[in-house]
Amino acid sequence: MKKIVSIYIVLLSFLSVAQNGESGASFLDDSVKNEAIIKAIEQSLDYFYSEYSSEGNYDSIIEALNYEQDSVPEFSDEVYCQRLAEMNELSPFHLDCNESTLKTLKFFTQKRRGFIRVVLGRSKLYFDMFEEKLAKHGLPIELKYLAVIESGLRPQVKSRAGALGLWQFMYRTGRMYGLQENSYIDERMDPELATEAACKYLKKLYGLYNDWNLALAAYNAGPGNVNKAIRRSGNKLTYWEVRPFLPRETQGYVPNFIAASYLITYHAEHNIIPMEAKIRYPQLDTMCLKKGIHFSTISKLLSIEEEEIGRLNPIYKRDYIPKTAPNQCITLPL
Repeated sequence: MKKIVSIYIVLLSFLSVAQNGESGASFLDDSVKNEAIIKAIEQSLDYFYSEYSSEGNYDSIIEALNYEQDSVPEFSDEVYCQRLAEMNELSPFHLDCNESTLKTLKFFTQKRRGFIRVVLGRSKLYFDMFEEKLAKHGLPIELKYLAVIESGLRPQVKSRAGALGLWQFMYRTGRMYGLQENSYIDERMDPELATEAACKYLKKLYGLYNDWNLALAAYNAGPGNVNKAIRRSGNKLTYWEVRPFLPRETQGYVPNFIAASYLITYHAEHNIIPMEAKIRYPQLDTMCLKKGIHFSTISKLLSIEEEEIGRLNPIYKRDYIPKTAPNQCITLPL
C-alpha cells in the first residue's frame, strides 16, 4: 500500500510542476490531468493486487524444506502437539493435543490434502471478510475455520438435513437471525449476510456456555443436545468431559475444527500448495440496482461470464435479480 501512496505523491508533484510552469496550463487541461491520475491509481492498484495475490505462494518455504513435489511429510506426535501448543498461545480455543485430535489431524494430513488445497484457494475470497465481521463482533478470528468444516467454503452447498450456505444455517435458525428466503433469493447463501448471522449466533452460544469448544458443539448439534449431554455427564462444563455424551457427529466436530485449523496454519510444512484463487476479496465491489435484471444482461453489458456473476452472487436461486426495496445489490469484480 505504501507503493500506491508513493506513486500517487509523485504524480501529484508532476502535476503541480505542470500547473506552476508557464506552459503547464496549456499543456494539460483538466480532463487529461484527471485521466492521468486515474490511470496512475489503476496501475498502482493492479500492482498492489498482483503483490497481494503472490502472498499465498509458499514455493520458497517448501523449497527450503527440500520437499519433492508429491511428497507427504510425516511428523511425530510431539511435533504436532508442540505446534498446537503454539497455536494455543494465541487462541481462546482449547486446541487440545489428545488421542482424538491426533487421529483426526493425521487423517486430514494424509487423506484431506486436496480438500485443504481447494479451501486455501477459496479462502482468498472469504477470509478477509470473515475477519472483518468477527472483529466487529469481538469474536476470535479462528472462527473463520468453522466455515471450512461446515461447507468447504462453498456458499451453495446444502446438507442432507437442509442446512445451507457457508455457515450451514437451517431454515428456522436462519430466520431467527434475519436471513430471508423467497422464490428468487435465499440469504443463507449470501456470504456477508450469513457471516453476520453466524457471528450473532456464535456470540450467543458462547454467552450460554462460556467455553468455545462447547459453543462449537452447540453450533453443530443445537443447544438442546448439548444441554442433555451436560446433564448426562454429571453437569460437567468442558467439551472433552461432555463429549462422550454428545451425538456421534458432534463428537468429531471439534477435532475436525482443530485439524482444519492446524492444517491451514501449517500447510506449507505439510507440502500443501494452495489452489490458485480466481479472485480475491479486495478485488470486489458492489453495485445496487433500481430494477430487476437478468444475469445475461449484465454479462452482455460488462463482458463478465454468467457463471462468474452467479459464483460471486450465490444468494440468487435463479439467473435473475428481482427489484427490491431497498435496492438489491450485486457483487462484481472491481
